This record gives sequence, structure tokens and C-alpha cells, in this order.
Amino acid sequence: MSIRFSVLASGSTGNAIYVETEEHAFLVDAGLSGKQMEGLFQKIDRKIDQLTGILVTHEHSDHIKGLGVIARKYRLPIYANEKTWKAMDGLIGEIPIEQKFVFEMESVRSFGSLDIESFGVSHDAVEPMFYIFHHGGKKLVLITDTGYVSDRMKGTIKNADVFIFESNHDVDMLRMGRYPWSVKRRILSDVGHVSNEDAALAMSEVIGDKTKHIYLAHLSQDNNMKDLARMSVSQVLAQKGFVVGEQFSLHDTDPKIPTPLVAV
Repeated sequence: MSIRFSVLASGSTGNAIYVETEEHAFLVDAGLSGKQMEGLFQKIDRKIDQLTGILVTHEHSDHIKGLGVIARKYRLPIYANEKTWKAMDGLIGEIPIEQKFVFEMESVRSFGSLDIESFGVSHDAVEPMFYIFHHGGKKLVLITDTGYVSDRMKGTIKNADVFIFESNHDVDMLRMGRYPWSVKRRILSDVGHVSNEDAALAMSEVIGDKTKHIYLAHLSQDNNMKDLARMSVSQVLAQKGFVVGEQFSLHDTDPKIPTPLVAV
């Protein structure tokens, strides 16, 4: 029994993650246009109409841009918490009532042998939450779009086989960059996004014996680079006594190119 997944797209221009087991397949967020989403599925040799449903993390456009279009076209169930449903009203078009499901924060929904757990994060959305997939003793954690990683979050996500973990920005690049100060302040705040260094410090407290893969996700196009994120995270983890490349692997994600579909 395994979980297979692909980070279809990750970054400020759009986010989507595909997760499947032997019996079920889910899309987490649909932050690109319907046409782009279809193209991403083709690249991993999967079909949208075979999805069990779509899980929504929060209402920001880089997570729901194509949600309404593909949900209506393929008649897919959408799962989101009550406040997120209200926040999406008017943003994703009309969704038939039979496709609307409430998935509350800090709860677990079971689909056969797959358990999906939701947990809250700290971001400037109405009630942002991310997901943990449990199947056959394996644990896949998705955590991006959070200004910091609290002790509560760390306890929830600890010792996953795979982490898809936000590593949004390099603080110096952000401070020196072209963004207005109001935007910089938002990103750096407790309801913004975690930096490379802060992500690595959080990782150092949740990596466990089971952990084999960490995917660095939601990199800023303007305030980060893949090589820089990987180097910064690796350096901090090395200082904490971890051997990157031996104990576990670090992987890039991309705004347009899906990661290979792999099993854990």
C-alpha cells in the first residue's frame, strides 16, 4: 500500500498538488486556469475526471483560480471548511449543492483506507488549513502559506515520510526587492509566508526516522531561487546535525513543471 503524489505547480502564480492511493485520487487546490490544470494532469499521465475530489486550503486566487471551472466541467466534489466556502462565494462561480462538502479544520475524513487530516495554519485568509494524508502506515504532509510554524503544527506534522514544505523567500532578497513595504511587511508577518531559514528551523523539529523526502514549495518568483532555497535549508539543517542527501532528500518544485509522480 502506497501513496503516490506529484506537486503539479507551486509558487505565487498558482498551486496544485495531486495525491492518489490504490482506490482514491485527490487534488489539493487548483490555482491555475482550467486549461493549465488539464495540461499538468497530462504531464503526469492522469485524468481529472478520475479524481475523488478537490481539497481546498484557502481562498487566495493562487489556490482556487481554476477550481470552479474544473469542478463544474468534471462534476467533482469540493471539500473546504465553512468559512472558506463563504469566502469563495463570488470567486469560483456557482457550484451545484451536490458537489459542495464541508471539511472542518482539525478533523479527519476517511475514504476507504485513506485518512485525510486537516490542520490550521497562520495565514491572512479567513480559515486557512492544510492536509495530512495517512495510508498504509505512510504519512504525507502538505504545509505552505503560513507565517510561522507553531508548536501545535509541529506536533501534528511530526515524523512524516514526506513533507511538502513552504520555503517562500530569502529575507535579504525580500527586503532589498521591488515590493512596496506594505507587501514586504505582510510576507514577513506571522500571517505571511515562512522564509528559507525559518522553514529549515521548523523542519529540524519535525523530521523523524521515517522522513525520506522534503519538497521545498511555494518559492517566491521575485524573492527566492531554487538553488538558494536548497542551499539555505541544507545549511541550517546541517547546523542542526542532519545529513541532507543521506538521511533524506531535498527536492525542488516548480510553478509550471510537475514533479515526477512517485510512491512513498
